Amino acid sequence: MTVLDDRIEMAEECGELTLDVLFEWLEKMPIPEGMKVEIVGGNIFMSPQRQTHWEIIAAIYDQLRAKYPRKRLASDVRIDFPGHLNGFACDMTAMAERSVKDSKGRWRYQDVDFVAEVISKDTAANDYGQKKDTYAAAEVPVYLIVDPYSGEWHLHTLPKDGKYHNDVSFSFGEDIDLTGTVVGLVLKTDEFPHD
Repeated sequence: MTVLDDRIEMAEECGELTLDVLFEWLEKMPIPEGMKVEIVGGNIFMSPQRQTHWEIIAAIYDQLRAKYPRKRLASDVRIDFPGHLNGFACDMTAMAERSVKDSKGRWRYQDVDFVAEVISKDTAANDYGQKKDTYAAAEVPVYLIVDPYSGEWHLHTLPKDGKYHNDVSFSFGEDIDLTGTVVGLVLKTDEFPHD
């Protein structure tokens, strides 16, 4: 039996294509180590994590630790968001104090305080487009896009009616003031590397 035959059989058995089914298929596939895998609008995206990417994620993580305990932070961990087949593996996520995991042991999107996505060339359109729209629809209070190619960060806050109503962008080196948000911190960007 081939992988394709196995997929078809699984789809026929369940009768409905769900995120769980898609991720089960992915678990059976030989995905190269170091690849980030997520499902955006039913499409599977795989992208390698570069050193620049990791250094920015680590810098954000280190600064978030001033407020968030390690157990309420996640990186590249599946969170199912509203919309058609959206199983995101956010680069960095901070969960609210009240957070509880669902019956499958996964974080709930309703408990997300903060998401940061570090741009990869191949998936940048997702971060600036469909994922931004999905985070707004899910009312994620703070969405940060960090773009090492342009050397800029883009902060989106005040989600309402499926879109963000406050957008601020600056170059690396400018602080990200989150003191007026649920995060309540200032993130330093002067050590964010460029690609």
